[in-house]
Amino acid sequence: MFLSLKYQLMLVKILIFCPFPCFRIKPCDFDYLKIIGKGSFGKVLLARHKESTKYYAVKVLQKKIILKKKEQKHIMAERSVLMKNIKHPFLVGLHYSFQTTDKLYFVLDYVNGGELFYHLQRERIFLEPRARFYAAEIASALGYLHSLHIVYRDLKPENILLDSQGHIVLTDFGLCKEGLEPTGTTTTFCGTPEYLAPEVLQKQAYDRTVDWWCLGSVLYEMLYGLPPFYSRNTAEMYNNILHKSPVLKPNVSNAGRELLEGLLQKDRTKRLGVKDDFLELKYHSFFSPINWDDLMAKKITPPFVPSVSGPTDLRHFDPEFTHLPVSSSLCTDTLTVTSSVKEAAGAFPGFSYGPPADHSFM
Repeated sequence: MFLSLKYQLMLVKILIFCPFPCFRIKPCDFDYLKIIGKGSFGKVLLARHKESTKYYAVKVLQKKIILKKKEQKHIMAERSVLMKNIKHPFLVGLHYSFQTTDKLYFVLDYVNGGELFYHLQRERIFLEPRARFYAAEIASALGYLHSLHIVYRDLKPENILLDSQGHIVLTDFGLCKEGLEPTGTTTTFCGTPEYLAPEVLQKQAYDRTVDWWCLGSVLYEMLYGLPPFYSRNTAEMYNNILHKSPVLKPNVSNAGRELLEGLLQKDRTKRLGVKDDFLELKYHSFFSPINWDDLMAKKITPPFVPSVSGPTDLRHFDPEFTHLPVSSSLCTDTLTVTSSVKEAAGAFPGFSYGPPADHSFM
């Protein structure tokens, strides 16, 4: 049966905006205040929900760019992982996801204490108690993901945020691998050069211990100021990762150096965490000052509290982003139905998500 262009567009909009009867949310339900980040597929904006006046980070992605780079699977995996994060205090939470014909929207927890990378750049190194606190919160988040058979695969200071109280919030789940059993392996080459594990670099099968290697790299950077095998020359850095031992200077405790050696073990079958995963880290002597129950309940006072006067205080975000103009097109939808628009409109089935009505924007 032939449908006119007008009715084709109407059907597309119905499918996109009303995937569930429990909610109907659209771009113009928000005031978009500032750009706070940019990525390969779009932008992250500080937005205020008009009705509740609550602040959120809204990640807006361009469908045509995702389709061009054939990254639909990664985007849907990110959404899937976000929906499983509601039970952990150190993982960013998803409130809503929805779509228009040309864009995808993630409505996320808004965190304005800055990236760990930002604070590390300013202070060069962290003292051991501070580094231990962050490493403990990160390790508990990774352990939780592993318990759900998810491997994170992209741990780096840029993906680790601080909230306004000074707690860790792990974000950006685009490279996560779901469905990986404790003894399972995968082979996809992905990650960030400075933090790649040797087995990934060699394009060998790898398992969840890849996340413990990355944690070792981030902990080393917090304690020493640079990733353990860093070189401006990428080929040299890769050679260091494969063949050099990390330099462990004595300004770090014996327990700290021992933990780093265990996490930065090049043979993944001997790496700390290979047997009992997070439990091996939890009971390591480096973390003996940590009360894990108190940590999970956020009862431990963070060693550093970012100075923020309120949700619109953007001092910990890069001015390169915050000075950019906010596009008015965020509140509009593509109206010209072309074959590429129709392809984009139907490329992300099941993307939209909303909590039960009684939890909406609580």
